[in-house]
Amino acid sequence: MELDSRYDPKLFEAATYQAWLDAGCFTPAKEPRPGQKPFVIMIPPPNVTGVLHMGHALNGTLQDIVIRFRRMQGYDALWLPGTDHAGIATQAVVEKKLFAERGLTRNDLGRDAFLKEVWDWKEKHGNLILEQYRRLGASCDWSRTKFTMDEDLSRAVREAFLRLWEKGLVYRGARLVHWDCVLETAISDDEIEYEERKGKLWYLRYPLEGRPGEFLTVATTRPETMLGDTGVAVHPEDERYRHLVGSRVLLPFLDRPIPIVADTTVDPSYGTGAVKLTPGHDPADYERGKRHNLPILIVIEKDGRMAPNAGPFAGLSREKARDAVVKGMDELGLLDKVEDIKHSVALSDRSKSVIEPLVSEQWFVAMKELAGPAIRAVDNGSLSLRPERWTKVYLDWLHNVQDWCISRQLWWGHRIPIWYDEDGVPAGSRQDLEIGAPHPVTGKPIVRQDPDVLDTWASSWLWPFATLGWPDDTADLKRFYPTQFLSTAREIIYLWVARMIMAGYEFVDTIPLEERCAFSVCYVHATVLDGKGKRMSKSAGNGIDPIDMIEQYGADAVRHSLMMLTREGQDVRLSENRFEEGRRFTNKIWNAARFVLQRMGPADGQRKFALDGLELELEDRWILSRLETVRVEATEALEAYRFNDAATGLYRFVWNDFCDWYLELVKGRLDESAPAASSAAARGTLARVLRDSLALLHPVIPFLSEVLFDKLHGVLGLRREAFLAASPWPTGEGLKRDAAAELEIGLLQDVVRALRNLRALTQVSDRAPLDALLVAPGEAERRVLRELSPRLVELGRLASLRVEASAARPPHSAAEVSGSVEVFLVLEAGTDTAKLLETLDRRAQKARAALAAIEGKLKNPGFRSNADPELIAAEEARAEEHRVELALLERNLAGLHG
Repeated sequence: MELDSRYDPKLFEAATYQAWLDAGCFTPAKEPRPGQKPFVIMIPPPNVTGVLHMGHALNGTLQDIVIRFRRMQGYDALWLPGTDHAGIATQAVVEKKLFAERGLTRNDLGRDAFLKEVWDWKEKHGNLILEQYRRLGASCDWSRTKFTMDEDLSRAVREAFLRLWEKGLVYRGARLVHWDCVLETAISDDEIEYEERKGKLWYLRYPLEGRPGEFLTVATTRPETMLGDTGVAVHPEDERYRHLVGSRVLLPFLDRPIPIVADTTVDPSYGTGAVKLTPGHDPADYERGKRHNLPILIVIEKDGRMAPNAGPFAGLSREKARDAVVKGMDELGLLDKVEDIKHSVALSDRSKSVIEPLVSEQWFVAMKELAGPAIRAVDNGSLSLRPERWTKVYLDWLHNVQDWCISRQLWWGHRIPIWYDEDGVPAGSRQDLEIGAPHPVTGKPIVRQDPDVLDTWASSWLWPFATLGWPDDTADLKRFYPTQFLSTAREIIYLWVARMIMAGYEFVDTIPLEERCAFSVCYVHATVLDGKGKRMSKSAGNGIDPIDMIEQYGADAVRHSLMMLTREGQDVRLSENRFEEGRRFTNKIWNAARFVLQRMGPADGQRKFALDGLELELEDRWILSRLETVRVEATEALEAYRFNDAATGLYRFVWNDFCDWYLELVKGRLDESAPAASSAAARGTLARVLRDSLALLHPVIPFLSEVLFDKLHGVLGLRREAFLAASPWPTGEGLKRDAAAELEIGLLQDVVRALRNLRALTQVSDRAPLDALLVAPGEAERRVLRELSPRLVELGRLASLRVEASAARPPHSAAEVSGSVEVFLVLEAGTDTAKLLETLDRRAQKARAALAAIEGKLKNPGFRSNADPELIAAEEARAEEHRVELALLERNLAGLHG
């Protein structure tokens, strides 16, 4: 078979993916086989507004590797895809579009008309990211695609809310929340981004009540909030202020007396050690205020303007009020000083406005009762987090869980299913209630529905079971819940992971309590950073578009490169050139297959990849032993979710063992002049190794492996029983470990590497036929080396080779040590020894200098304490390389001088 000399993924990827879809490779059978266990992954639903970024590409690849592997292992495998309605994000996109194109706001349209605009936008643009997942190779069951505002999921959201309402676990109350003053809604932690900004620390003097001329100075970054101060806190052990605890200060502008309290959370070293307390506009102050029974005053309205409580500053924007307060304090002689600082500012990731902590009437879920089973899930082994260190993050949040604000002042989302009569009496209902209809509790006419919608997470926490038909006890729910694996980002361990675990225990009451854990493994994947170690983001302009990389390198190259870079527990530093490694590997596989397929025919297919009856030679036994080793190691690594270990092991086997060594060793046996039995054994081994290698590679490199799997069967004249995507994982049938073969080929490899090192060292042409001497004190080694002599002469490109128990070093020879074997390569006659010595001496000096510089860096405590572990390991590896190089140079300098 003739294949192009280079693999072009564009010729195959789209067609291969469509072939998988047409064959139903990703959709579970209508009924599982008897005894077949399920393996289920629920995709973390990306925002419907989203486009694929490198974080998605990494996580999508991880999930696809797992589901392809489990599918090949014979599990009843399901990877269910879908998208999240992303309340605030989607509403912001549509509002921006509406104003840009028609000059309208949502209030101009009204709620119903605006929601129609959002649905229209969703139908046109909302599936883009799922289409991009297909480009990556995601083997989801697209027939089960879900959207968090589908009718059945909306019913599940309402059912969950009302069950909690009926248990008294949902309530309405006033609490401090994160508030977006532009979008005028409460937002969640994951909708906040932090930006390092230049700012100022203002030192304000508050007059002490009844002590003319005495002041207590506080430091603040937000002087406009002083108008809402209801106290000042100092540390109880701060000697500067202990005598003032219990006294009061007079709040400037308003002359309101407020108490000085002692609180252990105050940092005496920050500012003056005295902290103004604004419980209505600061999370820390809100907690301190609760401890000291301080009143809450709201001085900033929901639109970001100062409230009537702000006195003379009422009606000003936050920003103008800040300037006015500072100016006023200065005019009163109460501005002590101002310092320039850098500090982290919380911004809404949608409007980019500064977040305002604000006390607001909202809906909350009481979380303590729900947290208990989620904690026990870890304790009893129902749930494990990988890497294990994230277990502490999960448990710490659950042990200290606060009630969850689930309401948002938006129009796009699941509207809260509560209706009110004219007296404001609430009633929940699973069906919409008509305005004017009798209130189910009071009988009075219903006058309105609650205007708020639920937090996006209030639908996505139901994702693992609502997507399977809950609250109905469907066949899919019985078959596929609970799920087995979740891969997600560290930022949402508590926003989503913990809440899904809680929801599973609380709501899926059709199965025993101990079986309700939503998933058994939560894999917290790495964060993708740029080449300099910074987080990728649109604003920083350092993102890499995975679709661009797929266009340039192919999906397999992107997937393989990400896995080679992803070590458990370590973030990924990524630059575009790293994908070149993946492309080189896919080309290596392609060319190896091309070499094999050109030498195969239907006669070789009669064995159907069986090995029995073949007269296997040393290199055949060795490569089959290595194949069995890598099969076992890759299986174990994938079962333990050690993705990098699996990818790295397969890469080394294919590139080094198969391509660089076995194909070189076996070439001569494929010629027409080779003995028939030897040639048959070589071709049989090649066919088996190629087939099993493609199967092992398939989870990571699905497209290329599928294409070559098909071509291999075609060349061999075999009917392919199924796509590789639906074929069994290699079982190792007919394979076994062969320690003797691995030892002998290992010895051959060491000697050939030594010979090649000596050629490179002495700058002798690879093609120059030289004489070599091997001195091996061990009888067994000498026997093996003599048996391997023909191969050593061929691979080492030697004129002759002697193997001795002992011998003097030949004149004009370069020397290397490989284990217990001394390797001497006799240089060509006429070699300018003096010039060679000069060159080696210069290289030795350079190596010594490089080694000294690296060792100096490694001995520096500052470097070891501040550098990334990955960088330290790389420097240690470089130092060892220089040591080995220097030892070789010094050995040959001494020998050639002698």
